[in-house]
Amino acid sequence: MRPILTDGWKMIDRRIVRFFRKHHVLTVATTVNDEPWCASCFYVYLEEENALVFTTDMKTRHGQEFLKNPLVAGNVLLETHIIGKIRGIQFQGIVSEPEGEIAVKVRKAYLKRFPVAMLMETRLWIVRLTLIKMTDNRLGFGKKLIWHNGAMA
Repeated sequence: MRPILTDGWKMIDRRIVRFFRKHHVLTVATTVNDEPWCASCFYVYLEEENALVFTTDMKTRHGQEFLKNPLVAGNVLLETHIIGKIRGIQFQGIVSEPEGEIAVKVRKAYLKRFPVAMLMETRLWIVRLTLIKMTDNRLGFGKKLIWHNGAMA
């Protein structure tokens, strides 16, 4: 598989990129004061930024917790009963509200994927990925593709 180059010449395996692009719901987990929390959100993957973009209201617990601790974890998965087809991604990253040029880029990408969001007030967030672990049982039981700050394993 030909890897792609991202910010800082970091290599991302194309299988990871295709998986992120094929799906649209992520679970994001936060922790504040040693209390974990998670929420599901619609997302779009920005390949050039190696980042996930989603929207959530500041009235939500996870929205408030992003401001207290921007380090998050999460997953995107394929739901299946067939063990040989299990695939999914676990990730870690740093969440923030996009500003400046990137804010325009993420809004355009999000609204292109989810045009209905134009009808509501959206507060966009971006998770800059620092660790990605993809499990793909089609490649062999428990096969992992790992990317961490530019390194593939």
